[in-house]
Amino acid sequence: MHSPIDAHQQKEWQWRPLTPALWGDFDWLFGPKGAYGGCWCMWWRITRGEFERQQGEGNRQAMQTIVASGELPGILLYDDGHAVGWCSVAPRDRFASLNRSRVLKPIDGTPVWSIVCLFVSRGQRNRGVMRRLIAAAVEYAGENGATVIEAYPTLPRKGRLPPVSSFMGLPAVFEQLGFVECRRPSSAKVIMRYSINTGV
Repeated sequence: MHSPIDAHQQKEWQWRPLTPALWGDFDWLFGPKGAYGGCWCMWWRITRGEFERQQGEGNRQAMQTIVASGELPGILLYDDGHAVGWCSVAPRDRFASLNRSRVLKPIDGTPVWSIVCLFVSRGQRNRGVMRRLIAAAVEYAGENGATVIEAYPTLPRKGRLPPVSSFMGLPAVFEQLGFVECRRPSSAKVIMRYSINTGV
């Protein structure tokens, strides 16, 4: 399968699907704040009301329940055996709130896998980890039957976006890896796609 980053460029990095055996690494990576304000990567999986009610420990337990069920909600990226990043990537129908979104509604009937969250540990930022996470997500999705991967990055305005505003990535990084813009549904969002078969 075509990968947007050659294997030799990733040889010191490894990605692994989040399974119950790796929950401790995920828990450690997200830390006491649950990544962004107690989200525990539940933002696109539940209603906004549910998210607010269980923000923090409730969201943590909800994600742990998903992982314990055998569902694979995404991948962890490791550098020298240490978890440094997380990417939530799965078939779009796994993300109930995304499917209810008026802004990010499906643009056609193509079955897609969706990248909805990217999280990099504080000490590893500005090292190209997000780029490696996206490349790993493409590889993982392709190995599991995906033909089209969709992303919903945030358009930067003046200055650098804070991490809490860029958890869905930035268009320029996706472009570097071969994603193409399909639609701009709002002033803040872009819908981009990567085709496994053609790499464009």
